[in-house]
Amino acid sequence: MSSVTATSPPVAPPATPKKQPFWQGLGFQIILAMVLGAAVGFLFPFVAVQLKILGDIFLRLIKTAVAPLVFLCVAAGIVSAGDFKRIGKVGLVAMLYFEVVSSLALAVGLLAGNLLGVGHGMGAATEAVRGAKPPIPTGQPHSTLDFILNVFPDNFVGAFARGELLQVLVVAIIFGAALLRMRADKREPVERGLNRISDVLFEFIHIIMAFAPIGTFGAVAFAVGSSGTAVLLSLIYLVLSFYAVVVVFIVAVLGTICAAFGLNLFRFLRYIKEEIYIVLGTASSESVLPRLLEKLPRFGASKQSVGLVLPTGYAFNLDGTSIYMSMGVIFLANAYGVPLDFGQQLGILGIMLLTSKGAATVSGGSFVVFAATVTATGVLPVEGLAILFGVYRFMSIAVATTNVIGNSIATVVTAKICGEFDPVQSREAMVRLDAGQEEMPAL
Repeated sequence: MSSVTATSPPVAPPATPKKQPFWQGLGFQIILAMVLGAAVGFLFPFVAVQLKILGDIFLRLIKTAVAPLVFLCVAAGIVSAGDFKRIGKVGLVAMLYFEVVSSLALAVGLLAGNLLGVGHGMGAATEAVRGAKPPIPTGQPHSTLDFILNVFPDNFVGAFARGELLQVLVVAIIFGAALLRMRADKREPVERGLNRISDVLFEFIHIIMAFAPIGTFGAVAFAVGSSGTAVLLSLIYLVLSFYAVVVVFIVAVLGTICAAFGLNLFRFLRYIKEEIYIVLGTASSESVLPRLLEKLPRFGASKQSVGLVLPTGYAFNLDGTSIYMSMGVIFLANAYGVPLDFGQQLGILGIMLLTSKGAATVSGGSFVVFAATVTATGVLPVEGLAILFGVYRFMSIAVATTNVIGNSIATVVTAKICGEFDPVQSREAMVRLDAGQEEMPAL
């Protein structure tokens, strides 16, 4: 009697997801948009100026979700932590980190400005604007007391309407603490609701990000078309020097910090490369905050630490702004022949340690707080701001990019120090990146 041996069909190995073609990646599309925008700006400047609206629309749409996302991430993170002391530890470590690294950034900017001699030989340019009214954007008062008072909102809804991230952060912390005081059965549905609304807002951001190349094209076209080549050529040494110092700061200072905490700087930069491309195109660090709030937890940092450290860093850890301000001070002093001895420079550094903390809370950003710093020194020529304002758009690209990289690293390092980091999840994220699977959800 013959027997038939039953054999099971061979099990096919799981299919490996195909890598996305490079031209479909958001990073490539943004780089292409930047190149096309620069070309249009040089060739058709009058048309390019009108394209500013494309970048403005994109940034406005992004900003609609930033404040609600910060509130939801922080409040939900505090509740899920279940222990306010745990959050307090993360906050304390983050603030100490911010102060140390921001001070290093200011010192690096002052040292580089002195060594590179930025502003020397600018006599002709300074004469051209001497007596001109500097284009200082109007904003909130910026004394130390004004800054402290402005941290606390006078209206729950107003903090969101004005996009005041520090005020939203305060509301979120108090709201999260209030939730922790409730019984678990009453707290659970509220917590679940916060998480679901957060999911919807992240999908909202994914839809908006599909239009990032269009916004980038308009922003770059406007920047090149409105400023032209004359301003760039007259101040090319300052701009190139600033970019070189920023690169050195990222590689040497931030790279050393990363190495000290077992983080590979260049692999991490590769992980957030799309966010870097977006900032390079829009010159706005706020444009990638929602994406980083979603992406850094996938890298291994806990949601609680990301939700608290990252938004706080947008006000207290502005490395790019610090370098810009300190180099700008040396530039104005050299351009106008104002001697600044070592003691005076230390005094100005102390002023900048305070004023640089408010760049995210004052209308107009880094240039406004720089103008406030120049005024506060009492020795630097205010009319010199007209010169720097001409190339601020181009320098702001490096400012925003450095701020984003610095805050992303600060978030991961703080999470590592506080035991809020999962190395296994981090390795898995890098494996997915190497396999081309660490993209944001496609539409």
